[in-house]
Amino acid sequence: MKCSLHLLFFTLLLNPTWVYGNDEHKALMDLKTSLDPQDNYLSSWTMNGNLCDGSYEGVACNEMGQVANISLQGKGLSGKLSPSIAALKHLTGLYLHYNSLYGEIPREVANLTQLNDLYLNVNHLSGEIPPEIGNMENLQVLQLCYNHLTGSIPTQFGGLKKLSVLALQSNQLTGAIPASLGDSGTLMRVDLSSNHLFGSIPTRLANVPSLQVLDVHNNTLSGSVPPALKRLDDAFLYEKNSGLCGVGFSSLKACGASDHANSTRPEPYDAGVDGLTRNIPETANVKLPCNGTWCQSYSKSKQATSIKIGIVLVTIAMSAIGILTFALYRRRKQQLGNAFDISESRLSTDQGKSVYRKNGSPLVSLEYSKGWDPMADSRTFSGDSQDMFQNFRFNLEEVESATQYFSELNLLDKSNFGATYKGVLRDGSVVSVKSISKTSCKSDEAEFLKGLNILTSLHSDNLVRLRGFCCSRGRGECFLIYDFVSHGNLSRYLDVKEGDGEVLEWSTRVSIAKGIAKGIAYLHAHKSNKPALVHQNISAEKVLIDQRYNPLVSDSGLYKLLTNDIVFSELKASAAKGYLAPEYTTTGRFTEKSDVYAFGVLLFQILTGKKKVTSSTRLAAESFSFKEFMDPNLHGRFFEYEAAKLAKMALLCSHESSFERPTMEAIVQELSNCSSCI
Repeated sequence: MKCSLHLLFFTLLLNPTWVYGNDEHKALMDLKTSLDPQDNYLSSWTMNGNLCDGSYEGVACNEMGQVANISLQGKGLSGKLSPSIAALKHLTGLYLHYNSLYGEIPREVANLTQLNDLYLNVNHLSGEIPPEIGNMENLQVLQLCYNHLTGSIPTQFGGLKKLSVLALQSNQLTGAIPASLGDSGTLMRVDLSSNHLFGSIPTRLANVPSLQVLDVHNNTLSGSVPPALKRLDDAFLYEKNSGLCGVGFSSLKACGASDHANSTRPEPYDAGVDGLTRNIPETANVKLPCNGTWCQSYSKSKQATSIKIGIVLVTIAMSAIGILTFALYRRRKQQLGNAFDISESRLSTDQGKSVYRKNGSPLVSLEYSKGWDPMADSRTFSGDSQDMFQNFRFNLEEVESATQYFSELNLLDKSNFGATYKGVLRDGSVVSVKSISKTSCKSDEAEFLKGLNILTSLHSDNLVRLRGFCCSRGRGECFLIYDFVSHGNLSRYLDVKEGDGEVLEWSTRVSIAKGIAKGIAYLHAHKSNKPALVHQNISAEKVLIDQRYNPLVSDSGLYKLLTNDIVFSELKASAAKGYLAPEYTTTGRFTEKSDVYAFGVLLFQILTGKKKVTSSTRLAAESFSFKEFMDPNLHGRFFEYEAAKLAKMALLCSHESSFERPTMEAIVQELSNCSSCI
């Protein structure tokens, strides 16, 4: 008997899931039922599975066999968050953003005392924020933005001593900003924008030493702005609060006696206890008539106008009653001015790296009867790859004949690594021939051939098609032959002065946005015959328009052929135009979310008709002030609910935090789900 007990003890020790598995398993099943009532997305969550063997989608365990992370962002979930979540006591991360969850946030979520990250943003959640969340002592990031939350910001949030990011923007929150937020000494980024908050900005919050970003724009705040916020410079966003005043802040009026009196009143202990502070119509989110990740039913402009009037009246009533409270937090990780007006200095971290020009590829020292042939005598690829390359190889004579011996009359473009010519092949098809100098090619033969293999594997209706390639020792160049795209690039349709150029109509712009998204999503997807790719250099110049106004993304995978210094040089031009994701300056790496950022900038350009995307453009888009950011060449001929959808998508895609950005797959799905938007 004693031996059996010892055996049982060691069995439990070696299999900790036996101890915790039953309760956690039951909690996950309840959670599945509430999050995915139709069982469309969480079919891998079964009663008989092992929670920690990787078979449960989005579930990860710690070393003790306890559920520690649930990552289900962008999965299309359309249910509610169940109180059963409280049973997963060892959770450190809960990521349910970019879904269509509705209902209230259960108070039981506060029982997750080990939780570090709570991401419920970009859903359809409603009701008040549970004040019990203020007891989650380990919480570091709280993301509740882009929902329909009402009521006030709980004063209990001041008890979150480890909180660094608070994101509550684009809800229907009312009341004042709680001064108690200043008690959380670790706050770095607070975003309370696009709500109905009133009262002054608490001095205690402004004095938090770690605060880097405070965004309170598009509220009804008033009073004197604390001077301590001057240190934030452009990271303090306060526009569209007509009652604010202060010295040393651009666009703020000087304060009068009444303003100072208002800002020095005692700050209240509680917020939103009166019914007058609740259920005020939102001003920031125009609602969309469709379901989906970001589709929220948007109101028309006339309705928005009447709503704003109602808000002003309610705000006056609340001020008369004297309800002052305070709330705070969460910086919109997209710093407006800096995120879009990227200068050469943003690449300073790259310039410090070891950047050098490699010697030309050793392939150029080889002479073949038909020019430089990278596949000749190469054992890098199998027979199947050799056969595939055979279909893509051109000889130098064909290229010279097509371009009329690289006539200047056929020159389309020049870059720092080569030139592009228009040409006509013997079969009559029109092509563009991109030359790459030998000193710009990767020096390693295997890497160069691998890059060519990737380029030939790309087949999408929204990518420019590669017809073939040719490499010549005599000319010291490699040539890539693409289909010619007749209507130029997207940049041609930006900054068009009326009467001096072609203005794209609204339906064409929306179609172009959808096509670009499909092209990038294809690159990011892993296929049997191609790896997942990051474009790295998406811009308006890289989006070509064909005769039917379909967009085609060009230069996909091209960086696989180029040396690092050439790639970095190209990035400088991209950065200067605002396409380079902010995180690149610190990480030096590209991810799929880098391409998503560039896509967000493209969306803004398509909407505004301008190459330059400014902070004022973003502010106008957030409040859906169409007259302030839509291309005036459209003369109002666009659908507001479609413009609102694309504007919101642009804001999310170009968010400063890569984690906040959706995937291209989710973007394509969202556009497809809402047929009226395309």
